[in-house]
Amino acid sequence: MKVGKLITGLVSGAAVGAAIGLLFAPKKGADTRKSITETGDSYIKDAKGKFNEMAGNLNQKVDAIKERSKAKTSNSKVEEKYHDTKADIHDMRAS
Repeated sequence: MKVGKLITGLVSGAAVGAAIGLLFAPKKGADTRKSITETGDSYIKDAKGKFNEMAGNLNQKVDAIKERSKAKTSNSKVEEKYHDTKADIHDMRAS
């Protein structure tokens, strides 16, 4: 979660800095507003891209954990069958 907060802070700081810089720039109001809108749209697009990238990474990690748990479950079932069979063989030899 620390990476997500860092990215959010960086994007927010950059947006605020850009907006303040544009407000103090010697441009017409319409040009300044257009520039702010374009910059904001760019930051939103970048933030969405980072979010989607993080979500994709999270999905990959979840899938990997699922696969490992399936493998462990399968291994424990095999071990259980092995011990049951071994006990059955031992019982047959004893009788």
